[in-house]
Formats: sequence, C-alpha cells, structure tokens
Amino acid sequence: MHARMSARGSGSQMSEISMSRPAVGEAGRTGDWRNNRPVIDAAKCLAVKQGKVTCQICWVYCPDGCIAQGVGPVIDLTYCKGCGICAEECPAGAIEMQPESLHGVCAVDETGEAAR
Repeated sequence: MHARMSARGSGSQMSEISMSRPAVGEAGRTGDWRNNRPVIDAAKCLAVKQGKVTCQICWVYCPDGCIAQGVGPVIDLTYCKGCGICAEECPAGAIEMQPESLHGVCAVDETGEAAR
C-alpha cells in the first residue's frame, strides 16, 4: 500500500508515506526462514495492561509489517523472519525471542540434518 499525504507549509509540497502489510511476494512464506520466534507476554504488554491501543512500539519498528496493532499486538508468524527487533525495542520487555524448537518446529543440527 502506498499513500500520499499533503504537507502544508512553505509552498504546496507533497510528502510520501510508505506503508506495508505482509503478503506473499517473491520470497513466499518468509516465516519459514525463522530460527527464533517472538512471543508476547501479555502480563507485561503495556497495551494489554492498560486495556487500550497504546505503546505499539513493536508495530512501529517491525521491518516486515508483521505486527497488527491492537489491545495486545498480534504477530503474523507466516511472514515474521524472527529478526528480534520487536523484542529489542519493547519498552516493557514483553516480547521474548524463543527458539523454534520450543514450539514443535523441526530443528536442524550443524550438518544440516534434522535433529531428532
């Protein structure tokens, strides 16, 4: 999605604001690349604690647009690559990066073989 907004001030200038939503692109389901996944602890999340759409720093910083705003942000794991920026930027420490192996996803050892 691409939006144009008019910025009034000295002269009539147009500024562009880029917005994106996760979607299937050339790379497909990019969440399959992930080694670690973000997990939100609702007890620590400022939006959940306040019961309204506040903070949303994770949404702002997600480079892939995989976090939906709301009372308790929701991460779209289909496209989340597990970069961990949301966890680093969360002021409440409500997002933790956890290994995919903790969530029943097949782990791969150093040789590239599936670990059992």
